[in-house]
Amino acid sequence: MKEQVADFNVMEEKDEVIGSSGPAFEEIVPIIRPNLPDWEPVRDRLESIYRSKMLTNHKTVEELEKKVADFIGVRNAVALSSCTSGLILLMKALGITGEVIVPSFTFSATGHAIFWAGAKPVFVDCSYRDWNISVESVLAAVSDDTEAILGVHIFGNPAPVAALEEVAEELGIPLIFDAAHGFGAMMDEKRIGAFGKAEVFSMSPTKLITGGEGGILTTDDDALAEDIRYMRNYGNRGDYDCFTAGLNARMPEFNAAMILESIELVDPEINERSRLAALYRKELGGIDGISFQDIPRGCRHSWKDFTIAVDPSIFGIDRDRLHDLLLEQNIQTRKYFYPPLHRQSAYKDLEHRSVNLTFTEWLTKNVLTLPLYSHLKETGIKRIAETIRKIHKNAGND
Repeated sequence: MKEQVADFNVMEEKDEVIGSSGPAFEEIVPIIRPNLPDWEPVRDRLESIYRSKMLTNHKTVEELEKKVADFIGVRNAVALSSCTSGLILLMKALGITGEVIVPSFTFSATGHAIFWAGAKPVFVDCSYRDWNISVESVLAAVSDDTEAILGVHIFGNPAPVAALEEVAEELGIPLIFDAAHGFGAMMDEKRIGAFGKAEVFSMSPTKLITGGEGGILTTDDDALAEDIRYMRNYGNRGDYDCFTAGLNARMPEFNAAMILESIELVDPEINERSRLAALYRKELGGIDGISFQDIPRGCRHSWKDFTIAVDPSIFGIDRDRLHDLLLEQNIQTRKYFYPPLHRQSAYKDLEHRSVNLTFTEWLTKNVLTLPLYSHLKETGIKRIAETIRKIHKNAGND
């Protein structure tokens, strides 16, 4: 893999940060830049697809599915147009029409998939330690109408799989995962994608590897995988007598080609992101009012995102003001995830049961995602941390 350093004059630094005549960086430091494979092998694959005139439902997607299944260590991988379409088809295939327990602290698509599958989301709290779905909150949300638990590996940090599996087994309902952030993450030496009834990954541009757009469902359930393969093609089994109302959720061959050439980059990418995340934690660790997501023992975070929590009562200013000040210094950040699902306009008419969402309410107002990608330089991270340190120091005068 060639080092991707082109256009990175974004790392040109100023001597001063706050109170200087110019920003900390000459150009915007983006929140994310995709790690793309070398062009030549991708070009060869694209040319082969172009000449074959087979743009979908062909051998590149089949090759990708086999490679991903082998990589994750499961029997089946199903390539799809997106993670969202994969979650919708998964819930439709499982016949889920009742309540689905899901964390409120997640990306909007997680909740939207439940809606489009014809089920009802029941939002629960997250843990103050690892920011993943709270098992205690799940138990408090269970009702006679509960039909599934939808966990999320927030920012690529593995969810409490074992505890959730125990709850799901006791209730006799499926446990499924939105693994959009989790490709390459591990728990107890087992890759995310091999847990629950099925998991669904995202291959959109903000993820560790990307095909432009795309999703991949992984499962050991052969019958479920077969159904979803048909359902991604309208529910057509080949005779045009659709056994169910499916979708056009196929992954194009072109997208599959880029993802195929990216699989081998996953582990090196995560190793480098882990190193950079450790540097962030070291540089920011002494700043009062900043805290981090805990990583459970035996887990490997994918570091899809590096996100901090800012306690305004200690740090001196709130998250929103910090976001604005960093942008003035040409440092892009995101308020992941704000607002939480239970506060979004799309769900304003949903009858929320009285599940305590106290930590979600606090976290969503205070999280801030910082730039992280494998070709971000150490000097850039140190400069970002120094900028935050100076903002904190001057917060009393802001």
